[in-house]
Amino acid sequence: MGKAEGSREDKLKTGKGIFGQLTPSQIVDELDKYIIGQESAKKSVAIALRNRWRRQQVSSGMKDEIMPNNIIMIGPTGVGKTEIARRISKLANAPFIKVEASKFTEVGYVGRDVESMIRELTDLSVNIVKTEKQEEVRGKAEENVAERILDIILPHVRKRNDDSKPAEAEPGQEPSDTEEANRKTREKLREQLKEGKLDGRIIELDLSGDSMPMLQVLGPIGLEEMGLNLQDLFGNLMPKKSRKRKLTIAEAKKILLLEESQKLIDMDSVIREAVDKVQNSGIVFIDEIDKIAGSQKQSSTADVSREGVQRDLLPIVEGSTVITKYGPVKTDHILFIASGAFHISKPSDLIPELQGRFPIRVELNSLNEQDFYKILTQPENALIKQYTALLETENVKLKFSDSSIKEIAKVAAEVNEQVENIGARRLHTILTNLLEDILFDVPDRNKKATIEIGKELVNEKLSKIVKNRDLSRYIL
Repeated sequence: MGKAEGSREDKLKTGKGIFGQLTPSQIVDELDKYIIGQESAKKSVAIALRNRWRRQQVSSGMKDEIMPNNIIMIGPTGVGKTEIARRISKLANAPFIKVEASKFTEVGYVGRDVESMIRELTDLSVNIVKTEKQEEVRGKAEENVAERILDIILPHVRKRNDDSKPAEAEPGQEPSDTEEANRKTREKLREQLKEGKLDGRIIELDLSGDSMPMLQVLGPIGLEEMGLNLQDLFGNLMPKKSRKRKLTIAEAKKILLLEESQKLIDMDSVIREAVDKVQNSGIVFIDEIDKIAGSQKQSSTADVSREGVQRDLLPIVEGSTVITKYGPVKTDHILFIASGAFHISKPSDLIPELQGRFPIRVELNSLNEQDFYKILTQPENALIKQYTALLETENVKLKFSDSSIKEIAKVAAEVNEQVENIGARRLHTILTNLLEDILFDVPDRNKKATIEIGKELVNEKLSKIVKNRDLSRYIL
């Protein structure tokens, strides 16, 4: 049992093979380590992610008919919507991208078009698969790198018939004493290279440089928006230039390892696998979708139509084909998760067609004083743990009493209620103000110390700011 659990933890760390093994409850357990509350949102996301794997197991005939249940998360800022997205990206063995709806513009306006998010997702998928393939051939690549470095340090001494290859020994011909000595020296250097004893040595490398000039394409749609670049279009037609650089062997290893890995992998296979990953497992998180909702009451023609962005987004979410530099990518089975505070607009302000494409609606709750206390103490990345780790680098041990943590949570809840509710982000500003003097003075002490934060110190530092609502507005 322990061994199976350990292997699951290893897979979580590497980010591989997760949703094939973890149940929705286990996915929620992983999210619980970083996000307090919001059980409904975690449950919906966990089911949606597990369904990605379930669909892969269905027979081919039915597989194409199963559409993803896209999710829209509704709730005030700072309650965990974006954090859920961040943690999904850490967990998911799938291409994942987070975009902000407010950054897109309607077709015809200068700015990003919605199809660019699919191109970015495909770029990311290609990089993921390429990295995996490079790891598979790493052993062979390292051998090739060693040979190239040894050729620079100790060139072959055998006579050459031409300028490129050493002469082949005749059958039955014994190597000369010089060749034998060269071979032994080479093996000795190989061992030293493997052990890192030569890492500081300087060698000269011929590195290929980009021969394509930097060109700016003018017009409403540049090559970047089309998913193309000049190097891809004309790179093979232009002569490649090389330049000599002096590097340490440690630096040369990294550069040559990348070159040799790229030579050993089949990029056509990488692209096919990457596109398949995007089409069947891709996840797009669209944040701030409420910013493109609402009726258009502005009369100015300069305003970008929010409804126009929604209509551009609709076919992508419905399922269409986007042209990328790696070929066409279908969006039919990409999972879309949208989120928005919806302070001013309402989900019903989205165009009906787009609303219908997000059938799962999850409402996230505002955070209260008790939630703030849990956020400060329970998650693996809790703010108190972060500041404690930071000050440990200065040989200072930071200790918070339980009453001080409760007081910080109370202040955060009060300020959110009185000024503006920004959720858990309020804790960042409060702790920054609370620890400002400590963070400033600690480097000058030059000695180990333990600093205890009590309830009295919290009241002393924050009481004036909390009482002065105008000051709170700008500081907290």
